[in-house]
Amino acid sequence: MYALVDAVAFYASAEKVFNPALRTKPVVVLTNNDGCICAICPIARRLNIPKFQPYFKVKHLLAKHNVVICSSNYELYADLSDKMMNIISRFCDNQFVYSIDEAFLHFNGFTPLINDWHQYGQLIRRTVWRETKLPVGVGFGPTPTLAKAANHAAKKLSGFNGVAVIDDEQSRTTILAAMDVGDIWGVGRRLAKKLKLMNINSALDLAQQSPSHMKRLFSVVLARTVDELNGRPTLNWDDVKHNKREIFSTRSFATRLSCPIALKTALVSHAMIVARKLRAQHSVTKRLLLFIASSPHEQHYTKKSLIYELPHASADSTIFANAVTAIFEQLYQVGVRYYKCGVGALEISTAQFQQQDLFNQKTDNINLMTCLDAVNKRYGTDSLTLASQQQTNQWHMKRTFLSPHYTTRWQHLPKIACC
Repeated sequence: MYALVDAVAFYASAEKVFNPALRTKPVVVLTNNDGCICAICPIARRLNIPKFQPYFKVKHLLAKHNVVICSSNYELYADLSDKMMNIISRFCDNQFVYSIDEAFLHFNGFTPLINDWHQYGQLIRRTVWRETKLPVGVGFGPTPTLAKAANHAAKKLSGFNGVAVIDDEQSRTTILAAMDVGDIWGVGRRLAKKLKLMNINSALDLAQQSPSHMKRLFSVVLARTVDELNGRPTLNWDDVKHNKREIFSTRSFATRLSCPIALKTALVSHAMIVARKLRAQHSVTKRLLLFIASSPHEQHYTKKSLIYELPHASADSTIFANAVTAIFEQLYQVGVRYYKCGVGALEISTAQFQQQDLFNQKTDNINLMTCLDAVNKRYGTDSLTLASQQQTNQWHMKRTFLSPHYTTRWQHLPKIACC
C-alpha cells in the first residue's frame, strides 16, 4: 500500500502557524516580487479568488473581502516542511519527499498500529496538526498514482474528511469517475485537452483505455499511468536523484533598472547561484547563457541573450563572474528599463571525468570553492561572497508583505506574554 500526505495550501497554512489570529481569516501568498497569487487558503478559496492572477489585477477584490496578503517567506516554509516530513516519516518504513509540501509513503512489510487505513490516515493528520499546526490530506492506494488520486479526493471531493482510501474496486471507480482527467498525476493541461477530444473526460475514462493504445498515440509514460490507475504498480522513485541537465537562476526586479552596475551585480549573483548548484551535484559546464530583458508590458519590449563559451568545463564562481564581465557590454543597452535577468548552465557534465587540455590549463581554484561552500553552509547563504556580487541591493526581491522568520532568526522568535 502507498500513501500520499499533502499539506493543504501549504504556503498560506504556514503563514497561520505562528500567527493564530490568521487562522479564521482569508489568506493569500504572493510569488517573487509580490507578482502573482501562488497560494490561497481554503477560507479565501470560498471567495472565488483566482489563483496565479497578477496581484495588481485582483488588488481591489482582495481589499473588498479583507483578505490578508503575505509575501513568500521561503525560510519559514522550508523549516516547517522539514519538520512535517520528519513527523510523516515515523508512520512508514519508506518515504519519498516529492515536493516541499507532499511526500509518498510506502508500506512494505510495515504493519500500522491501526489496521483501518481511514483511522491511520486520521492519526497522521492529527499528529502533524498537533506538532506543526499544518493541515494535511492523506490518500491511500495500491499504486503511487492511485494514492495521488485518493489524496485529491481527500482534499477536493465532497464526502471525505481529509482522508480517502482506494482499497477495492468500488472505491477505485467511485473516486476516478469523480476526477477530471486533467487532475491525474502526470497528465498536463495540453495532454488533457487532447484526451478530451477523444472523449476521455474523467480519470475512469482513461483507466478504461488500452495501455498499448495509449503508448502508440502518446507515450510509454501515459501507458504506465493507465496501468497504475488499474492497480498495477509501474512507477517508482529512485534512491539516488539524477543530476540536472540544465541549471538556471533567474528573477525579475522589484523596480525597473537602468543602472549598469546594478544589472551586472544581479547577473554575477545569478552566476554564483548556478555555480553553487553545479558544485552541489559535482558537475561542471562549458556553456553559460546570460540574458536581460525589459517587461513585456513596456511599449518597446527588449530582450537579449548571449552564450559564453568557457575555455574548459568549470563550476568555479570566479570564472563565472569573469564571464559576466566579459560579455556584459554586449548585453547592456543604454536607456532600457530592465525587468528581468538570468544565467543558465547549458552543457552540464560530471566533474569526475574531464579530458584535460595540454595547451589550455584549467584555472579553477577547487580549494577556494570548497572553503566558500563550507563557510556559507555553516553561517548561511551569502555569508561570504565575491566583491562584485554585493555592490548594490537595487535588484533585490520586493517582499512588501513579508512575515517574520519565526524559526530561523533570533530577532523574530515568537514572544509569549504571561500575565
